[in-house]
Amino acid sequence: MIIDGKKEAEILRNEIKREISQIKKKINKAPSLHVILVGNFAPSEIYVRNKIKKSKEVGINSKIIRYPKDVKEEEVLNKIDELNKDNEVSGILVQLPLPKQINKEKIIKLINPLKDVDGFHPSNVGNLASGYSSMIPCTPFGCLLLIKKVEKNLSGKHAVIIGRSNLNGKPMAQLLLKENCTVTIVHSKTKNIKDECLKAEILVVAAGIPNLVKEDWVKTNSIIIDVGINKLENRIVGDVEFEKIKEKVKAITPVPGGVGPMTIACLLKNTLKCFKARLT
Repeated sequence: MIIDGKKEAEILRNEIKREISQIKKKINKAPSLHVILVGNFAPSEIYVRNKIKKSKEVGINSKIIRYPKDVKEEEVLNKIDELNKDNEVSGILVQLPLPKQINKEKIIKLINPLKDVDGFHPSNVGNLASGYSSMIPCTPFGCLLLIKKVEKNLSGKHAVIIGRSNLNGKPMAQLLLKENCTVTIVHSKTKNIKDECLKAEILVVAAGIPNLVKEDWVKTNSIIIDVGINKLENRIVGDVEFEKIKEKVKAITPVPGGVGPMTIACLLKNTLKCFKARLT
């Protein structure tokens, strides 16, 4: 089974669109997402454009706030403070990476946790780790939803995650622990990564290394979620040797067309969640 991330993202977006439409009929209000973009880094431009486009399609009011690459940190911090205080703003997203004169940690910490659609604020990270209600980072959230399309009950499954980043590896582990999986995280310092991967019933790969995971790294009937996006010559590939593995495993996400569309759909879901929380 090849997991169609585009199709699943479309289903989720349609659900969000219906809910926003119903809310708008009742109270004539809709969620709003403000995206701060610093500089003109090409991949960031593409990501932000897609986020804004999909936001508008589901009825979320979206706005890009652009700054030149050499903007002073204080100016961006002041804007975040302004957005925090604005009751019409549901969600705030600062597109990463940021130029070196801006402290990423300061930026993330200043965003109101209740408007933190990326789920990066320490309060949200702590709540997720503690099993409390929190904003969930969009990529691991999307990965979990795709896994559960294949296998609804994950209790007792052995999950292996390649990568320990704050963006994906660590929150992914927390989400799978909450599903009662046994979770192993492997990384660049792990000995015998292949041996660990062979134990996986669920394998989430976010290493940023093209075609890292080979056919003999995975076992039959496993679920493979490939988070990697790597440019190789004139094509985009993931962290998994897709063509060689797809016939062996129970389910696998392609790159592109797998996790990527779900990440944006989950951003919209988070924005709606922030909006609804402010209505109560």
